[in-house]
Amino acid sequence: MGRIDKENYYLDIAETVAERSTCLRRCYGAIIVKSDEIIATGYNGAPRGRKNCVDLDYCAREAMKIPSGERYELCRSVHAEANAIISAARSETIGATLYMACKDPATGELISGSTSCSMCRRFIINAGISRVVIRETRREYSVVHVEDWVWEDDSVSGAPRT
Repeated sequence: MGRIDKENYYLDIAETVAERSTCLRRCYGAIIVKSDEIIATGYNGAPRGRKNCVDLDYCAREAMKIPSGERYELCRSVHAEANAIISAARSETIGATLYMACKDPATGELISGSTSCSMCRRFIINAGISRVVIRETRREYSVVHVEDWVWEDDSVSGAPRT
């Protein structure tokens, strides 16, 4: 058995962090790494002190049949990326890499094609994180250069760049 590469090593840790998720729809785990050192971790779940969806056995977005990727303001959870960023000092996140993995809570299977929502993208940009590595399969991943999210501004459609 060969030695695991660093990207998959950190993605394995992000996947383990996802096991703490309390979401009934998607279990995300995120870790922030800089200079080969883990700075912070985060998973999606209700704000501290509030009841989690798994405790309530209820998801408002699911009950309203809201498609994935829409109406996050109705969600109880703080996203994994946001929780990781909240737990880190900005001086530690500048130039760092955020690793994330997403699993289906019902099956435990990885969900490929997952990415950060537009709000988390803004948090990632402001935190100064330079790359996001997203697990696609057990050993495959995609890499996003955060600078691309800056230039692909999805918050103001049709507005000219200045």
